[in-house]
Amino acid sequence: MTALTKLLEKYSKPGPRYTSYPTAPYFHTGFTETDWRVELAASQNAGRDLSLYFHVPFCDTLCYYCGCNMVATGDYNKAYQYLDYLDQEMARTADLTDPGRRVRQLHLGGGTPTYLRPQDIRRLMGLIRNRYPIADDAEMGCEADPRELTREHLAALRETGFNRLSIGVQDLDPRVQKAVNRVQPEGMIKEVYGWARDLGFASINMDLIVGLPHQSVESFARTLDKVIAWAPDRLAVFSYAHVPWLKKHQKLIQEKDLPDFATRLDLQQLIQDKLGGAGYVNIGLDHFAKPDDELVRAQNGKTLWRNFQGYTTHKDCDIYAFGASSISQTPDAYMQNEKNLKKYQELVAGGHLPVERGLRLTRDDQIRRDAITRVMCDLELDKAAFAAAWHVDFDAYFADALVDLQPLAADGFVKLEADYVAVTELGRLFLRNIAMCFDAYLKQPSEGGPRYSRTA
Repeated sequence: MTALTKLLEKYSKPGPRYTSYPTAPYFHTGFTETDWRVELAASQNAGRDLSLYFHVPFCDTLCYYCGCNMVATGDYNKAYQYLDYLDQEMARTADLTDPGRRVRQLHLGGGTPTYLRPQDIRRLMGLIRNRYPIADDAEMGCEADPRELTREHLAALRETGFNRLSIGVQDLDPRVQKAVNRVQPEGMIKEVYGWARDLGFASINMDLIVGLPHQSVESFARTLDKVIAWAPDRLAVFSYAHVPWLKKHQKLIQEKDLPDFATRLDLQQLIQDKLGGAGYVNIGLDHFAKPDDELVRAQNGKTLWRNFQGYTTHKDCDIYAFGASSISQTPDAYMQNEKNLKKYQELVAGGHLPVERGLRLTRDDQIRRDAITRVMCDLELDKAAFAAAWHVDFDAYFADALVDLQPLAADGFVKLEADYVAVTELGRLFLRNIAMCFDAYLKQPSEGGPRYSRTA
């Protein structure tokens, strides 16, 4: 066992990914549609741009590993009708939005957004542009499943303004693909990637998943070698979370086929070695990018941000999210839509904003969110600058966090100096563990089992 795998084993425990703070399990149904309408009215700031997210929950087939809010269906009419509900929801939110605010970022997620037929991708973008002004230089991204995808799908995305694409690769080994019901030959993915390059997408990401059934160090090394040869601009390598008590379809995966803990640790070591050796920069939280990528430049310039879409360069944007289960965000609140598709549509049809739950942040929430974000994005905390921004004594306010950070400093993850806290190169692999030291909610007693995936 290498020194790194020993540390991964030592620090492997359930923990949040911090796409928000407080994290989604603490959202509550006491936050209502009325609360969200009040928040929308109060947060209209012409100086803040918008980031729009649209959740398209439909998929052709069920991937057994999936943890997303999705509906596997062959009835395309469901997707066609869904766009009308999105438009109604947009119209109500747009009525509460300052018309001078521009969209600087737009993302289609799912499910599978490219489940939509090319003409309906165009239709959806027409509906969006009717409701919101989109900046000429907006960052517009879409997730894509290579199966059932045609060049015409990608052409429709490019024609309607999309400049970023994220391709779901997961694993190239046929045995692994069969075990998780996502069979997509290497040639298919290579063809889709070629189309995307030919059509001029400015940035292409590939998603991989580690910890799937039948994966081994040898098999995943082959996948990484092939993906590295394609040279995508970014890579996201997620760890599979096996939670069949939450996602019943994961019971279709045989637990005996999953890599054991030692193999999972070796796989993490492999990822760092292969991608680092190929010149990719570890942004943090399983995200890698080429050295000239804007995410790397933003991290170096301390303008990187993190939200429900992951790492982003668009810090000063409110997120307005549409569709079942999607999550919106203002500086002071989070709101999640109804997750059940039928209930979501009933609420929209009834004239409502389809709020299921949310959270209004306290001052402590905002202070700790800023600290966690700075750790995960800037990889350091300047104590004096932070204290001046929030009018607090840093060492006194975070006395508990500084105590919790001591063992991580001893293992080389952070440097604890009089005037700053800095994440080391090794610490980039343990960002979740470092951030957890600043999380007040994790220090509260809780009932039931872990709510989060393991950090390694």
